[in-house]
Amino acid sequence: MTGGGVTVLCPADARADDYSDLLDILRAKGALTQGEYSTLLARHLHRTAAPVRPARHAAAAHHDRPVPVATADDAGDAGGRMAPMVAAARQAADSAAASARSAQEAMLAAQSEIDSPSVVRIANYVPGKGLTFHAGPVDINFSGFINGFYSYNSPSGGRPVAGGLSTGGSGFDSSSVRNGLLPAGFIVKLTTTQSGIDLGAVLGMYPGIDNANPGAFNANSGGSPVGLGTPGIDLRQVYITAGTKSAGTVKIGRDLALFGSDAILDDATLLSVGSVGSNASPGNTSLGRIGVGYVYADWIPQISYASPVIHGVQGSVGIFQPLDEYNYAGDNLSASSIQHSSPMVQGKVTYDFKSGDLSGRIWAGFLVQHQQDLTGANIPTDARRGAMAEAGEIGAKLTYGRAQGVAYYYRGSGLGTTGLFFDGVAANGRKRDSEGYYVQGSYAFTKHFKLVGSYGVSNLYQAPGEDSSLLVRRNESEVGAGYYTLTDWLTLVAEYAHTQADAHGPDSARDNTVSAGAILFF
Repeated sequence: MTGGGVTVLCPADARADDYSDLLDILRAKGALTQGEYSTLLARHLHRTAAPVRPARHAAAAHHDRPVPVATADDAGDAGGRMAPMVAAARQAADSAAASARSAQEAMLAAQSEIDSPSVVRIANYVPGKGLTFHAGPVDINFSGFINGFYSYNSPSGGRPVAGGLSTGGSGFDSSSVRNGLLPAGFIVKLTTTQSGIDLGAVLGMYPGIDNANPGAFNANSGGSPVGLGTPGIDLRQVYITAGTKSAGTVKIGRDLALFGSDAILDDATLLSVGSVGSNASPGNTSLGRIGVGYVYADWIPQISYASPVIHGVQGSVGIFQPLDEYNYAGDNLSASSIQHSSPMVQGKVTYDFKSGDLSGRIWAGFLVQHQQDLTGANIPTDARRGAMAEAGEIGAKLTYGRAQGVAYYYRGSGLGTTGLFFDGVAANGRKRDSEGYYVQGSYAFTKHFKLVGSYGVSNLYQAPGEDSSLLVRRNESEVGAGYYTLTDWLTLVAEYAHTQADAHGPDSARDNTVSAGAILFF
């Protein structure tokens, strides 16, 4: 009891405040529903109701009657009144504890369901890395790209060259809506770890947007721009992988080969058009810089091994499905072969490094394949002539700040030009030497815009004892392009390309191509 008009609370009032605070805490923690809270509070207030007397009234009453003295009976009565409150509090506490246990069990059950292998979760999206789903121990990644370009090709005159890549001898301008060096692509990758072994499976489908005209190159043959046509589907990637970080990885199936792979992957025309090849009837892809700087690596059935990366160095080697010697120039200018008793062998070593603002890759590779039972216009039918095709390559890619440069060189004997073993052996059964290179520079002026320029040459030399003035001697091109990254997915492209083909004789052809379009990666 205090004076000065301050309210005086009896012991029952103090206990009532403690009990109300307990109810408030239980409701805040979610142990009591609003209905349970209201019922318990109303019952408590009813049982503990007592008048509150201001101090000044108590002082006035002191002069009127004696101050009451508490007795044992009063204490008993108070205890009797408190018993129901204590029981109600205990009941509320027990109910709260049961609710908490139930909530914890529900949370654990929900967590168990989330961690169950039967639940498929979506990983955080990273632009350019596709969509990844986690289905228990298996990761499923779906990625792809789509592109389209308008290309206008204008021949600059000349005569057709056998094995040449210029359209200059056609005499007609042409327009097309087509794919660039890349077709569209839809890639599904499955990865998991079993018994300590990292496993993977990949299926890559690469359709074009133009009608297909299947020939020797299947979906990559020239197109057929007629009504009721349909595009081709190129299943380039069908393979499995197995390995560990310490032991390396084995690949079995169809995928990009080793020889020439870095040359095409670092080629800026991979995201544009480059040399068109055939623009009047476009196929699945353009040529880009294929045949004007490097020989196409190709997607070849293989059993290959890639070592672990040690201090930036990695080695790869494999056996590959042997490919036929092919008379691409026509007119019986080259020999051909369809017999193979041994596989093609390819290998490559790469070195990746970074020093301050400078980073890069240096690589070198080789290829060997035995061509058997060659047939040609100047080979006797009973000669059973064979040839061992051999080739080597070296290249470098350097990046410093916003600038980047690529330099590549290859040389082969029996390798041919443009495609593997295209015109690699003369009609007399002797191997032709070939070599080529390209240089490329790019500069990113902003985060979104960069310019790229490149020049490349592929040379094919005559074999000993050969005199073929119609055969291509050199294919070369200059390319300049601008790339504007509009969003994380979409890049706009504008490009100019000049292509020239020269024969061993006086024939030559030249053409110019302007292309504009877009490519989208997801």
